[in-house]
Amino acid sequence: QVQLVESGGGLVQAGGSLRLSCAASGRTFSIKTMGWYRQAPGKEREFVAAINWNGGKSYADSVKGRFTVSRDNISVYLQMNSLKPEDTAIYYCNAGGISGAWGQGTQVTVSS
Repeated sequence: QVQLVESGGGLVQAGGSLRLSCAASGRTFSIKTMGWYRQAPGKEREFVAAINWNGGKSYADSVKGRFTVSRDNISVYLQMNSLKPEDTAIYYCNAGGISGAWGQGTQVTVSS
């Protein structure tokens, strides 16, 4: 079992920045990929960014050039710059893909 705890959400004005952090515990040796998903009100959860064990990264088109995912041993981070109101959502940390482990979520609100 892997447990994930996110931190770093909050309220920011459009154009601002936030950095999300996620710390993993438990069977962390089994983690190959870590990443972030988000869910806006009334919408389905969607992929944001991921980083695998060898440092390979992938991003949703909507955040390319603005968000950066990074990893440090058993933690994963999401640096979010040039935030837009449409980035408002609950952001979830993930380890191991859709069928893997999930954090409890952290709210990000971007005001216009």
